Amino acid sequence: MSKTITITHNSGFFSCCSVRLHDIVNFINENKCLPDCVDSSNSYLWYKLPDEGDITFEYFKNYENIANDDIVIDETDIDYEHTHQYRNYQTLNYERIIPLVRKYFTPSKGIIQLANVIETEFKLDYENICVLFYRGNDKIIETQLCGYEEYAIHANAILAKNPKIKFLIQSDETEFIEFFTALYPHNSFFFEKLIRHIKKTRNTVDYVYQQYNHIYSKLYLAITLIMSKCKYIICGSGNCSIWIMFFRENANNIYQYMEGNWICPLPPPPDSLITVP
Repeated sequence: MSKTITITHNSGFFSCCSVRLHDIVNFINENKCLPDCVDSSNSYLWYKLPDEGDITFEYFKNYENIANDDIVIDETDIDYEHTHQYRNYQTLNYERIIPLVRKYFTPSKGIIQLANVIETEFKLDYENICVLFYRGNDKIIETQLCGYEEYAIHANAILAKNPKIKFLIQSDETEFIEFFTALYPHNSFFFEKLIRHIKKTRNTVDYVYQQYNHIYSKLYLAITLIMSKCKYIICGSGNCSIWIMFFRENANNIYQYMEGNWICPLPPPPDSLITVP
């Protein structure tokens, strides 16, 4: 039996990540063991420089150097498919999925350094940041998107609860960034020189600015790590959002828009159900 997986999917960066994870999970479910090799030479093509081979380890640590201790392989299949990007993130099986994310998608030293530089430059106080993440433009071809005002309803509720909150605005739609910087002029920010955004269209920044994909994909992965650390996240459903969850390793304090509905954080239990040690 060959224990090599060959990944051939090519689309957006986190779409490639989702399919890579999907193929790894399928291999484990079918063979009840880990693969020896995950060959991604023919994936992530949008982000390669000319004549580059497998660029996986520019983004993620070499899985051969990461222990398998937390990975459980038994008769029960791991419940994950790339279409889970459109699931309720509170229902994902993090206990089985996260050990695989840690092994195959732990960010590389270079990505961690990028995230640290951004964190220092912007003096990020994660406990007082709410992410407003809107993956728009061509995403509307795949799923329903909500209006910006719906994000503001949840953002205002969080602001009322925590007046110190600052809003990190992250989007590929220029209008979304403009809307929220105007709405929260004194307590919002975005990574102005580190991201790409375009006027609302059914296109993607990866097509419009193809020559910069190699650089901005790394910046975006670093920013995704940053978003995953923030106290609150308001987001839509898609590959970018689900990878925020995977790096966060949970769906706590997540406001997720999915197929016309908002899935909000679970309320704390009533006092009568809280056990005091």
